[in-house]
Amino acid sequence: MIIGIPKEIKDQEFRIGITPVGVAALCQEGHTLILESGAGEGSDLSDTDYQNKGAEIASSKRALFQNAEMIIKVKEPLPEEFELFHAKQILLTYLHLAADRTLLNFLLEKKITAIAYETIESEGGKRPLLKPMSEVAGRMSVLLGARFLTKTEGGCGVLLSGVAGVEKGKVTVIGGGIVGKNAAQVALALGAEVTIFEENSAQRSYLDDHFKGAVVTLPPYPDMLATSLKNSHLVIGAVSVTGNKAPHLVTRKMISEMRKGSVVVDVAIDQGGCFETARKTSHSDPVYVVDDVIHYCVANIPGVVPKTATFALSNETFPYIQKIASLGFEAATASDPGLKKGVNVHAGKITYSAVAEAFNLAMES
Repeated sequence: MIIGIPKEIKDQEFRIGITPVGVAALCQEGHTLILESGAGEGSDLSDTDYQNKGAEIASSKRALFQNAEMIIKVKEPLPEEFELFHAKQILLTYLHLAADRTLLNFLLEKKITAIAYETIESEGGKRPLLKPMSEVAGRMSVLLGARFLTKTEGGCGVLLSGVAGVEKGKVTVIGGGIVGKNAAQVALALGAEVTIFEENSAQRSYLDDHFKGAVVTLPPYPDMLATSLKNSHLVIGAVSVTGNKAPHLVTRKMISEMRKGSVVVDVAIDQGGCFETARKTSHSDPVYVVDDVIHYCVANIPGVVPKTATFALSNETFPYIQKIASLGFEAATASDPGLKKGVNVHAGKITYSAVAEAFNLAMES
């Protein structure tokens, strides 16, 4: 199979979809890997690193797309890339289609086979390709929140750890999954007081045991959540619904009652966000203010720590890339039900129920 690896063009997205060792393994199996020049530079991986493992360097981005049967990306295609794809091409990347009707329409019209990393499942319904980036985003969310709490960044000037004789910063985490757990871990390490709101009672019990009672775990009743937000300096939105839009658990009214100069970080923004006031931002222009509350809603948080994120992601994605390349799309998805759940769009039809439900559209059975 001919596999293309283009350079990511999303604002300050420095990850790449495959590492040189992955290229070597695929080339040894007889596949052709075509790399856009400079695609790995953001992750400190040179063209030569890839060429030494068997990759070819494309003469242009357009030539790469024209020749490739399968495209490996990290983030969703942007409108300026749409014209480069050709019909029946296979695309593997993070898609989050339930929050992007424009991208969905393009994939349907072009009859692209679109496989979303975030909906691929392993045994027990776990999402192995979402896990590494959720860990990175969760940990980074607190560090970024702490930055924007400083007075020079417009925040209220609170140090999350506090010091002797001064109260600690208060952090509320909404959602106790992988993102929330990792956010709480970093917030605790910094010395903050942490509360996690989680709907699932078994997960609340797990978190309480995991953190040995050092965090408060609560169900997300609106009144309790509103009270916690009023008292918080930093709020992390970490709600996730597989393949669908995130629910707006935090209303505009709740935001309006928060402390002046407090910070919210919406890690769920790729799925539409879990704050009613959330809208996508970028690393170049990461924050805006609503009711004196700073909002950080960057959709590709891990993109700025690529030396960690690229390798963490590639470790998990490679077996699926290899399976599709070796067996072909039909045989690969037939042999792996979890991989099949990653197929969101195929042959001009929606094939993932949550995406269809998000837009009230029909799904191919």
